[in-house]
Amino acid sequence: MERVPMTIYGYERLSAELKHLLHTERPNIIAAIDEARGHGDLKENAEYHAAKERQGFIEGRIAELESKLSRADVIDPMKLKGEKIMLGATVTLVDTSTDKQVTYALVGPDEADLEAARLSTTSPLGRALLGKSVGDEATVQAPGGKRIYEIEAVAFKPIA
Repeated sequence: MERVPMTIYGYERLSAELKHLLHTERPNIIAAIDEARGHGDLKENAEYHAAKERQGFIEGRIAELESKLSRADVIDPMKLKGEKIMLGATVTLVDTSTDKQVTYALVGPDEADLEAARLSTTSPLGRALLGKSVGDEATVQAPGGKRIYEIEAVAFKPIA
């Protein structure tokens, strides 16, 4: 089975989502299905069909989370050190064409959130950064053309 790389923070978030689905969402949807059954003919009962569809989504997500968590390759950024960029690193970059500075934490695919400055290692920029060090340049083919980023800093710290 293929391992799923993620930071300890991503593992905790997925575990919390699984717990919520198992202990809150699943019991709620079972109750909603029972209530909808009491409304009569199931063939024309939209409430029943919607609840069954929601149940299918919840059960699918539970199975997906259980699978990912069982195959997780958990990395704690606080235990890492060095100069090379890897999963768990927080990287400060400068776009060489605009001189705009950005900072991203490199995380697993299930943790990515650009608004929270968490960049997936499987994204084009994430892949281009892996293995690089301070002073190196990373080139990425973006929709607007080629972008070149200079790496200013690499740190291993907690990911928010």
